[in-house]
Amino acid sequence: MRALLALIAALVALPLAIPLAAQQDMPPAPYAYRQLDDPALEAKAHALMQTLRCLKCQSQSIADSDASMAGDMRHQVRTRIAAGEDPEAIRAWLIERYGDYVSYEPKVSSTTWPLFVVPVILLLVAALVLWRRIGRKGGSGQ
Repeated sequence: MRALLALIAALVALPLAIPLAAQQDMPPAPYAYRQLDDPALEAKAHALMQTLRCLKCQSQSIADSDASMAGDMRHQVRTRIAAGEDPEAIRAWLIERYGDYVSYEPKVSSTTWPLFVVPVILLLVAALVLWRRIGRKGGSGQ
C-alpha cells in the first residue's frame, strides 16, 4: 500500500517539476553576455545597466550579476539601445514593468517619498535628543 501511495505521489509531483527543469535548460538571451558591436552604444548601455538593480540578487547591478534574470534585462537594455531608444525611456519602461525598486536612482513619487523624508525626520529627532541631553549636562555642571 505504501509503495502505491509513493508511486501516486511521484506521478503527481513529476508534471509539476518538469517546468522547473525546463527553465534551467533555456539558453541565455543573445545580448545577455555579448556586447554591442558599436562601442559608443555599448558604453551607453553599460552606463544604464550600472544604475539598474538585479531583482534576484538585489545587491548587484544587472551589469555585475550572473543571474539569468539580470541577463535577460541586459539583453533588453542592449536591444533597445541598439534600436535607438533613449536610456531614460528604457529606465522608465523597466520601472513601469518591475517597479521603482529596479532603479538605483529612484525619482520622488507617491511610492518613493518615504525614502527621502524618513531619513530627514530621523536626523531631526536625533539632533533634538542630542541637543536636550547636551543642554541638560551643560546647565547642571555650574
